[in-house]
Amino acid sequence: MADRSPLWHPFTQHGLADPAIHITRAEGAYLYTQDGHAILDAISSWWVNIHGHGHPAIAKAIAEQAATLEQVIFAGFTHEPAERLARRLLRLAPPGLDHVFFSDSGSTAVEVAIKMAVGCWHHRGKPRRKIIALEHGYHGDMFGAMAVGQRGPFNAAYEEMLFEVAFLPFPEKGAEEKTLDALKALLNAEPDSYAALILEPLVLGAGGMKMYAPSLLKDLADLCRQNDVFLIADEVMTGFGRTGTMFACEQAGVTPDLMCLSKGLTGGFLPMGATLASADIYDAFYAADRAKTFFHSSSYTGNAIASAAANASLDVWESEPVMERIAAIGERHAKRLAGLKGDARFANVRQCGTIAALELRAHDAGYFANVGATVARAALVADILLRPLGNVVYVLPPYCISQSQLDKVYDVIEDAARA
Repeated sequence: MADRSPLWHPFTQHGLADPAIHITRAEGAYLYTQDGHAILDAISSWWVNIHGHGHPAIAKAIAEQAATLEQVIFAGFTHEPAERLARRLLRLAPPGLDHVFFSDSGSTAVEVAIKMAVGCWHHRGKPRRKIIALEHGYHGDMFGAMAVGQRGPFNAAYEEMLFEVAFLPFPEKGAEEKTLDALKALLNAEPDSYAALILEPLVLGAGGMKMYAPSLLKDLADLCRQNDVFLIADEVMTGFGRTGTMFACEQAGVTPDLMCLSKGLTGGFLPMGATLASADIYDAFYAADRAKTFFHSSSYTGNAIASAAANASLDVWESEPVMERIAAIGERHAKRLAGLKGDARFANVRQCGTIAALELRAHDAGYFANVGATVARAALVADILLRPLGNVVYVLPPYCISQSQLDKVYDVIEDAARA
């Protein structure tokens, strides 16, 4: 068809999808369409936009940096925006993380962490190549990231190309011991085989906004420490205030050996990833032997403009009452969710910080449940952007959202469920 767009959109079945909505500009919590609609972005444009669209301080920093230095090879060169950003991230992160490796997405941040963990054991002369992960996890769409994520329709075509991973059962409420026992069994059976455990702390995003307690995270981290297994915390979605604290690991008092960041890192303006590592892991690659170099990069590693955006986003944290906004969203979530817990249309109503989720009782469930697409369309008619994960409807707004705007989102969810 001559009028068909040449674009191939992510996570989109073009044989079923409605035409893509053309966005011309964005400001605050709103996206503005070509035909004049103002759409309330209730999911932070795939969880990246934390302060609101078009924040002037971040836009200004990007423009100023672009006029000075846009990009330089990061092997053998450095620049002030990246140096400053690395130091600031380490000050914010749990104590014990000492080095920052920049990349360009959450998926690459995870790839880097896996390679660092396995490479560290290799350089120590004690090879460990097995990884443990949490059931229902999602860590990105590169091959390493796919391998440590839940096996299913996302990666079925590539199953035979993915390396073997030991999956722990998700810690359902009241059955957390089952998860701990599974980890103990793996480590007892093969005490010198596992390089790392990777998990999303407190909230599993694309796996259905599944949530578990900080105490369980602490117990898993303690087991890793006792058995000399690295802990990789994938804070790509949970980082930068999403769970109510700057990083989810803080709520468990846990310092991972490797921490992956992206999404909110630049305030939602530019793609960037970061992998924070302990000195022990860094030191395994530090040598007079070039063969022990950490052989990983992308062309835009440490990009100066992305670094400037991230620094400007951190400036917003320091100059504006961001944590107060986060607390207000959490309180509003709690109030509206309390009114839905007794509603027969909803199940497993839950919240962690600014993340709220509930499940629609429907004849179909899971990621491909048709009810998700139905709710998304109904929300768009009301000028609300929601993107349910099958029958799981979640609200994950930018921190600038007002109480009345958040109420509108919940009103639309209730109306859609009623319909």
